[in-house]
Amino acid sequence: MSSPAADAAYARALRYLLRVPMLLWHVVVHLPLTLLLMLPPWGRIRLDGEPLEYRMVRFWQGGLMHVFGFRLRRFGTPLRGPVVFVANHVSWLDIVALHSQRMMGFVAKREISGWPLVGWLAARGETIFHERGSSESLGGVLHEMLARLRAGRSVGVFPEGRTRDGREVGPFHARIFLAAVEAGVRVQPVALRYGEHGQAQTAVAFRPGESFFHNFLRLLGEPGRTVEVWFLEPIDTATAGGRRQIADLARERIVAVMEGASRPAVHAPAPA
Repeated sequence: MSSPAADAAYARALRYLLRVPMLLWHVVVHLPLTLLLMLPPWGRIRLDGEPLEYRMVRFWQGGLMHVFGFRLRRFGTPLRGPVVFVANHVSWLDIVALHSQRMMGFVAKREISGWPLVGWLAARGETIFHERGSSESLGGVLHEMLARLRAGRSVGVFPEGRTRDGREVGPFHARIFLAAVEAGVRVQPVALRYGEHGQAQTAVAFRPGESFFHNFLRLLGEPGRTVEVWFLEPIDTATAGGRRQIADLARERIVAVMEGASRPAVHAPAPA
């Protein structure tokens, strides 16, 4: 009779057997087609107000989530136009999950630019790279965020500043909200829950001391799970107070979802 450990190892091996070919197909076949359709003039064709290149980013990232065995469920609606989206930070998969729903240029640590495939894709996805602990780098990030917002584009940030072990949502740094205040755009909090009711947060989390390569391979062999993306009620920066108040309110709305609030304030736009 086999042991539970042997059964788990066998199931993981089967998942690798299925997903590795899927990943190779997604990279070797889907990626070149995606990049081709992102090039001008095709990439500039607008469908329902959105450039085709943005739709291709969402298509490819959604496919990558499928390769890893994740089933996406969205609650609420992402705002259109220039917006600062802020989310809790669990894993590098957070960017993939959010990109599958809405195109936005993320602020991410500079180390990501050197990660195989993911770093290159992040650059193609209009990522703004930041050197942690550098005030000069943060100043440049805020300047770039402001320029993009004023140009009508959206930005995504993780105000915790780093991934954690998945057990809690850390404090939000207020300074990163300066660009939203200066541009006069709304902030939309987004809660990311992995597994039913967030039960897989710790399993998916980019653990302290874990390398990207190890995390990537580990997640590729994990059981299939649901990913919940909650687009919550936006915050009007003109009336919400200063940066600290905006940061605290955004975190409060995300934490309410993570703690299982019965009726989270999701964003549901009025009918046209």
